Amino acid sequence: MPKKVRRTRMAGRVSKAPSIYDVAREARVSVFTVSAVINKTGRVSATLGRRVEAAIHKLNYRPNLLARSLAKQQTHTLGMVVTDIANPFFPAIVRAAEDAAQKAGYSVLLCNSDDKQDKEAVYLELLLSKRVDGIILNKTPAPLSVAQRRMLDEAKAPIVLLMRTCPGLKTDVVQTDDRQGAIDAIAHLARIGHKRIAFVSGPLNVSNARARRQGYRKALEAFGLEYDPELTFEGDYRIESGHRAGLALLPHRPDAVLVTNYLMTVGFMSAADEIGMRCPEDFGLVSFDDYPWLGCFRPRLTTIELPKYELGDTAVRLLLERIQGKRTHPVTVTLLPQLRVRESCGFMLHSRREPVAVGENS
Repeated sequence: MPKKVRRTRMAGRVSKAPSIYDVAREARVSVFTVSAVINKTGRVSATLGRRVEAAIHKLNYRPNLLARSLAKQQTHTLGMVVTDIANPFFPAIVRAAEDAAQKAGYSVLLCNSDDKQDKEAVYLELLLSKRVDGIILNKTPAPLSVAQRRMLDEAKAPIVLLMRTCPGLKTDVVQTDDRQGAIDAIAHLARIGHKRIAFVSGPLNVSNARARRQGYRKALEAFGLEYDPELTFEGDYRIESGHRAGLALLPHRPDAVLVTNYLMTVGFMSAADEIGMRCPEDFGLVSFDDYPWLGCFRPRLTTIELPKYELGDTAVRLLLERIQGKRTHPVTVTLLPQLRVRESCGFMLHSRREPVAVGENS
């Protein structure tokens, strides 16, 4: 059969697409010099470099990206697996990762595991079969299987764990200081006068949920507040579990509650509405995660803001350092959260009451 050639229309006629050999002839240099200029490898004089670039521009030459990827054993693509893209926590992270990757000349393939081990396994295998240069992984609670570990070892694609650690997987991690975030939230509630503080955690087989619970217990102890198991509820970071938490906790009449993600806060507030309780009049509330639209709702939520854009940007930076051979040992980068005080915690109600109390005692 006759050999097929890629064709392009130029000046009203069909002609063969220019090759690297055409560029070399036009620039009057060797193919190796053209390759060195395109791939930025080796030393090429400024004069020769300009000749090659002029020839590339004149001929409208486009390198064969697939051939380059196979030759360099790189595809300039990164894989990213998140547990729930419907969770508003993730879009800013994904956007940051895409921005950072594109700036470095990479593309991102995004997968959503729905926090399911079998779906995560399928996507990990798919990304490796696509020969991605590295993977950002927001891990499901389940550990990696022996077969998955072997597959990752054989592929030698670097991995950065995002927000969740994975026992036995020694790799880079980018996370937030979730323990400190919970401490800051409880400390704020305690300082403005709340005594009985309830807590809604994420699934405790996830590392960041355990860290947030540790911070809750630590802050209660630091402020001399009693830990009451009846005021704690284990959710799953989804709306329905927050609703169940509200129905379970609010009848115990806590002064305040820390709900450790936004989706569960939505469910919790829905339960409060069903019961006929109002925030902050009946209970103060602090939530993890902050978003621009929260200022449109009443009461405006007091939150522990997690630096989402910085998480995505840092994950790509760590991955590229590994891909480019700049570092071989694993590192953990922990980003600090920020307390943002608004009406839902009840600080305005407490600040109004305090002067009255002083007047009565004087």
